[in-house]
Amino acid sequence: MTVLADVLVVAAGRAGLIGPEHVAPGATVIDVGTNVTPDGGLAGDVDPKVGQVAGALSPVPGGVGPVTTALLLRHVTEAAARLAEDGS
Repeated sequence: MTVLADVLVVAAGRAGLIGPEHVAPGATVIDVGTNVTPDGGLAGDVDPKVGQVAGALSPVPGGVGPVTTALLLRHVTEAAARLAEDGS
């Protein structure tokens, strides 16, 4: 039951699957889904109205994808710095 979760990660592959009735007040909702809309845009698996109930909701587009890219870039630069320090 999703309504019991403090943190809800949604990656179902169906636009708007999770609505406000599925989310506990104040929960953190991370929408990983990316679905192409009829007009060529993107929609997440979470209905944007969930933002009225949740304490935090990641946006689609612009949420998980850019964060993942930023973290990967950070890890690569940290690894390169370590390599440079070790002389390897």
